[in-house]
Amino acid sequence: MSAGFFGKRQDVSKSLEQTDRQLPWVEKYRPKNLDEVSAQDHAVTVLKKTLESANLPHMLFYGPPGTGKTSTILALTKELYGPHLSKSRVLELNASDERGISIVREKVKNFARLTVSNPSKEDREKYPCPPYKIIILDEADSMTSDAQSALRRTMETYSGVTRFCLICNYITRIIDPLASRCSKFRFRPLDNQDALERLRHIQEQENVSIEDGVLEEVLKIANGDLRKAITLLQSAARLHSTLATAVDEEGDVDATDTADRVTIDSIREIAGSVPKNVLKSLLDAAESKQFQKIFNSVEDAVMEGWSAVEIVNQLHDEIILNDSFTSEQKNKFSRALFETDARLTNGTDEHIQLLNLVTKISEAV
Repeated sequence: MSAGFFGKRQDVSKSLEQTDRQLPWVEKYRPKNLDEVSAQDHAVTVLKKTLESANLPHMLFYGPPGTGKTSTILALTKELYGPHLSKSRVLELNASDERGISIVREKVKNFARLTVSNPSKEDREKYPCPPYKIIILDEADSMTSDAQSALRRTMETYSGVTRFCLICNYITRIIDPLASRCSKFRFRPLDNQDALERLRHIQEQENVSIEDGVLEEVLKIANGDLRKAITLLQSAARLHSTLATAVDEEGDVDATDTADRVTIDSIREIAGSVPKNVLKSLLDAAESKQFQKIFNSVEDAVMEGWSAVEIVNQLHDEIILNDSFTSEQKNKFSRALFETDARLTNGTDEHIQLLNLVTKISEAV
């Protein structure tokens, strides 16, 4: 009987370890408190001051994706209520899934009107535990205008027992009456140095072997989105650990250094970044002004499965930052790139749009 009990206990501990190992790094390394939030010094400083009085206003966090908006408010709630009380005092909703007026009338209103439970003595000694709840509405800019209008009245009615935190990417999509009721916090794209330190910390904790310049390449591809950067690094680490294991299982002596080391090329491959030689082939074909060469180079790029949107983005950097072209030529290139990007966004055929783009570049060269 006892053997069976201990065996079961061992299985539970193994499953917990496995769950922790399988957890996405974005969640695993999410800030536990405000001190761990990277780069958003202004927002963190103001929020720390409000923590001292424990009297939060309604808040509106806005800024690009992956800059720490959700992480900041979750870290704040943990410091306010602690791990136990935050489960009953905090309601987190993603408005991109639940964005209609019925959600505001039912879920939000029902939670907002509830009276707060008394904290335990232990929680009260360790945390401020203010007498109100917090409702977090993520992706609030996806909410319909009717839902936002209904929310404004709810915020006023239950402000004594509930505080709201709206999180969005585009503040212009939040109606003015709602925005005026909130204290606004702008989250700027992460500074490269701050993001690099965070990535380096994760890389060291996870013991990932990397080439020189890999983290810088990850940040360049992520373009200020730390969540995207961490996910990209985890994908590359998983790929290379799988390759290393495969080498071992085949009976070779040892996994080579290159087998389990993350390289810049593998990062670009995972991110779907278009190789330089593909871009060069398209530009060379454009400069040749021969339609058959243009057609063949575009055909090759499409058949290899490269994203037309990614090609347009990278061609922009290649052409606009190239000093060998005149300002007049760059203006024509920019117009062609802009039109192609707009058409691709509207769902047009990638092959035809790439062919049209390279032909227009050829005319302008």
